[in-house]
Amino acid sequence: MGESQLADVFVEMADTLVDDFDVIEFLHVLTERCVELLGVSAAGLLLTDQRDTLQVVAASSERTRLLELFQLQTDQGPCLDCFRTGQAVSVADLPTANRWPRFTAAAAEVGFAAVHALPMRLRSEVIGALNLFDVRPGALDEGKLRIGQALADVATIGLLQQRAIHRRDILAEQLQTALNSRVLIEQAKGVLAERLQVDVGEAFALLRDGARSRNRRLSELSQAIVDGSEQFAPGTAANLSA
Repeated sequence: MGESQLADVFVEMADTLVDDFDVIEFLHVLTERCVELLGVSAAGLLLTDQRDTLQVVAASSERTRLLELFQLQTDQGPCLDCFRTGQAVSVADLPTANRWPRFTAAAAEVGFAAVHALPMRLRSEVIGALNLFDVRPGALDEGKLRIGQALADVATIGLLQQRAIHRRDILAEQLQTALNSRVLIEQAKGVLAERLQVDVGEAFALLRDGARSRNRRLSELSQAIVDGSEQFAPGTAANLSA
């Protein structure tokens, strides 16, 4: 990992915060940069809603998103522990750790052997967790953990300190809007997967490419696809990025 590469990522994260930004896209970029910079296999991100309940808002892969959802459904796993304590949770070898048996079994099914959960925290306020997964057992070295925490901190500051946010109720409203957008995006993924005969992971990649090429928000394009105002002929996936 070169210093210039690391600096570029932090500039990218900070630059996104200078004006109104697409929260969902920002958080997906964060998970992707974690994979690129830290050498982990996947990353996921959970945030709280208005009822202080954790929700999955971003993941670097579909299998990671599904594992995060399973973790929330069973109320068991490293990300939940991290959120509840506000402390990092790192397990270098899940099968031998004898923790969270149902989560460990589910992680093994999708090929993950190690997990590192980092709090999305500013002082005493914890709003979520950034989760790093690896297919190989082993600890993540301290330097990479510090970089991962720094990225989580930048994202947390962006969510808490952007110019439009002055009160906690406004923060809760924005987070709820992001979570509602996530539901809409999942619906659009399903529509595209069926129309274009692709898997949901590819459907999401096409959706993001389409939003970027059209300079539109993910949620806005997703709404158009779901309500039918944005038409894509079956079998012509290239239409999304046209």
